[in-house]
Amino acid sequence: MSEDIDWDPVRQLASRLEAGEALVLTPEVRELLLRTARQVGIPEPDAQAAVQGVATATALLREARGRIREGSIRLNITEMRARDLVRAGDTPGARKLLEDLLAMEVVPLYREQLELALEDLGD
Repeated sequence: MSEDIDWDPVRQLASRLEAGEALVLTPEVRELLLRTARQVGIPEPDAQAAVQGVATATALLREARGRIREGSIRLNITEMRARDLVRAGDTPGARKLLEDLLAMEVVPLYREQLELALEDLGD
């Protein structure tokens, strides 16, 4: 990825929202949401439209946070299972697990990590 990723601010914003705080669409919050949307694979036109109102920006925040959280969990579980398969001598099975997740993953950072894991398996 070309830009540095720091998802702590979006996690903090989502936590405040979950605690009942209302989302305030400042220029900084809009930029955070747009940057995060790019980083989690949400199309730019969708993100731009979403940051125009509080309800849609809130939905965008929840979607981005979900992609971060759920993608991380999927990636970690899959990599753990793949390592177990490699240790058991089933490299083709490990490759299939990684390829299956890569086929459905939308978050560019997680896609890159899967591609690296596949490269590490070799041919």
